[in-house]
Amino acid sequence: MRNGAEKPTGAATDAAIADNTGSWVGIAAVERDTGLSKDTLRVWERRYGFPLPQRDGAGDRVYPPDQVQRLRLLKRLLDGGHRPGHVVPASVQALQALLQDKDGSRPGGRAGLAVQAKRNGLNKVGGGAAALVAQSDQCAERDLCLQLLRSHRVDELRLHLVQALMRQGLSDFVQQWVAPLTRVVGEQWMRGELEVFEEHIYTECVQQILRQAVQSVPAQGGSGRPRVLLTTLPGEPHGLGLLMVESLLAVDACQCLSLGVQTPADELPRAAAAHGSDIVALSFSGLMSASMVRRGLADLRAALPASIELWAGGSALLLKHPLKLSGIQVITELAALPAAVARWRAAQPQL
Repeated sequence: MRNGAEKPTGAATDAAIADNTGSWVGIAAVERDTGLSKDTLRVWERRYGFPLPQRDGAGDRVYPPDQVQRLRLLKRLLDGGHRPGHVVPASVQALQALLQDKDGSRPGGRAGLAVQAKRNGLNKVGGGAAALVAQSDQCAERDLCLQLLRSHRVDELRLHLVQALMRQGLSDFVQQWVAPLTRVVGEQWMRGELEVFEEHIYTECVQQILRQAVQSVPAQGGSGRPRVLLTTLPGEPHGLGLLMVESLLAVDACQCLSLGVQTPADELPRAAAAHGSDIVALSFSGLMSASMVRRGLADLRAALPASIELWAGGSALLLKHPLKLSGIQVITELAALPAAVARWRAAQPQL
């Protein structure tokens, strides 16, 4: 072994693992959690000496929580363009420093915003100053939400978000509150500044609020067009982005049917036909690999009739680059949804 310690064998190994790996996770769970494939984990283990899993009683790889956290950091840096050979051998401190350089100063606080405004030439009287104050207020509200989340004051967090929804309306609430706050929660979870259960609490809280808000939007019946079928493919368990899209489409008088997450791809053509769908919209987070996204989109595009548009959105890195796949509308920003809907409607002379 690398540290020179004698490796226990047989029953002794199983006993040692049982004593020390109660909170460790298997390779399949690590793959789902981090978005790094099993093959990648094994290659890194051989090539870089990290990660360093143990074996459970069945001989399968299991990983301690600190290694899983480091793998999350690595995935985010790889998505940002870093090479494995540069970042995989690096320490957690070095990885966090790279992420800090990538993200810039953390949001929140008028002083930091004032520096940013000065750099952008916004520290002048007039519209720039008003925008700075508004941005500062938004960051202060976001910091308050994070504070409530960390202190586990869930009822207060929910009330604060509901009040913001009532003040701003569903569309602005999604774009100005939920989207940036979700991004910050995800980043802090990746850096280990939020516990997994805290991220889950936040997600569930926001999902409950958005579902109730969507249900309160007047139903379009059979007249709402386009008719949009929303889901994610197997391997993509995150549904909050999907719900944000549904919220904006509902406000824009679209008729939406959400199938939730991880719908088998071969079910979607039948579901689209049953719903009379004009569009099938898929959400992809950074969890899915580029090959999974590309293959899933290509297979589904081939299976859907040409009359049904296929939209793809989310934070998956592949979507930020031009896709060499025809017949797919990529929408990476929520603000672009109204224009996409307007384009579809303009192309339908019968509407």
